[in-house]
Amino acid sequence: MGSRRRLVLGDCGIAVAYVALLLMVTGMHTAAPAWLRVLMLAATALPAGLRRLWPLPVFAFVLTLTWLSVLLGTLVDPFLAAGFSLYTVAAGDTGRRWMTVLAIGGLGATAVLVRRSVTGPFWSFDSVGMVVSGALVLGGAWTIGRLVRRSRCQAEKLAEQAVVGERLRIARELHDVVAHSLGVIAVKAGVANHLPESAPDALRVIESTSREALAEMRRLLGVLRAEEPLRPAPGLAELPELADVARELGVEVSVDVRGGPLPDGVDLAVYRIVQEALTNVVRHAAPTSCQVLVDVTETAVRVDVTNQGRQSSHGLAGMRERVAMFDGALTAGPRPGGGFAVSARVPYG
Repeated sequence: MGSRRRLVLGDCGIAVAYVALLLMVTGMHTAAPAWLRVLMLAATALPAGLRRLWPLPVFAFVLTLTWLSVLLGTLVDPFLAAGFSLYTVAAGDTGRRWMTVLAIGGLGATAVLVRRSVTGPFWSFDSVGMVVSGALVLGGAWTIGRLVRRSRCQAEKLAEQAVVGERLRIARELHDVVAHSLGVIAVKAGVANHLPESAPDALRVIESTSREALAEMRRLLGVLRAEEPLRPAPGLAELPELADVARELGVEVSVDVRGGPLPDGVDLAVYRIVQEALTNVVRHAAPTSCQVLVDVTETAVRVDVTNQGRQSSHGLAGMRERVAMFDGALTAGPRPGGGFAVSARVPYG
C-alpha cells in the first residue's frame, strides 16, 4: 500500500510539474481568454496524476477534455497527458476496454474534422495534422503499455513455473528420503518379527535409519525456512553408503563407477535413481544379489541396476520424473535370463 501511495504521489507531482512547464513555455498568447486556457489545461493534465487509481475513467476524462480543448482553440498539450493516462490502461488488464478507447478517440477526431470543414482552420496547426499527431501519441502509448503488460505476464508465468518446479523438486526429495528409509525399516521389522534372535540387530538398523531420515527431513525443512545453510547434495561419492545399507538388508550389492565427476544436478539425480532402484530391490527381491554400474562420458551418464531376483515395475515414477528433467530415457523390466533391470541414460553438458 505504501509503495502504491508513493507512485500515485509521484504521478500527481509529474502532472503538476507538466502544467507549470507548459504555462512557462507557451505563455498566455492565445486567441482564447487566459483564464479559459489555464482552466482547460489544468482540467486536462492534472487528473492524469490519478491514473493508477482509476485508469480507464481518468483516461476517458483526460482525452475528452483534450478534444474539447482542441474544439475551443485552447490546446497547448499535444496529447501527452492523454498518452500518459492511456499507458496505464494498456499496461493493465484491459479486457474489452479498448473499444471505449477507440470510441472516445474516434468521436473526438470526428468532431475536430467536422468543425474544420464548417468553420475552417482555427489553430496554428492544421486540424488534420492535430488528429494525426494525437493518433501517433496515443498509439505509441498504447503499444508501449501492451508490450510492458506482455513482459510482466511472461515474467509472472516464469515465476509461477519456477515455484511449481521447486515444489515438485522438494516433494521428490522428500519422497525419496521417506520411501528409502521406510523401506529399510519395513524390511528390518519383518526380519525381527520372524527371527527373534535377529531383533537386536534389526532394532539397531531401524533406529539409525530413523534418525538419518529425520535428520534429512529437518535439513530440507530448515533450508525451506532459511534456518540452515545449504549442504552438498548426495552424489556418486555416497553410493557406497547406499550399498552398505542394502547389504545389511540381505542384498549383496556391487558398485562400479566409471568416470566422473558430474554436474551437481545430474550427480543428485543419479544418486536418487540408484537409491530408488536399490529400495525396490530390497522391498521386492531380497535376498538377492545386485549390480550397480554408473558409466560417465563427456555428454551423458548411464545407470544400470540389475538384480537376480523377481521384481515388479512398481515404484518407478520418481525415477522417470528425474530422468525426464534432463530429457533422458529410462527402461525397466524383467531380464531375458531372469532377474530385473533398471537402465537410465541422463544427458548433460
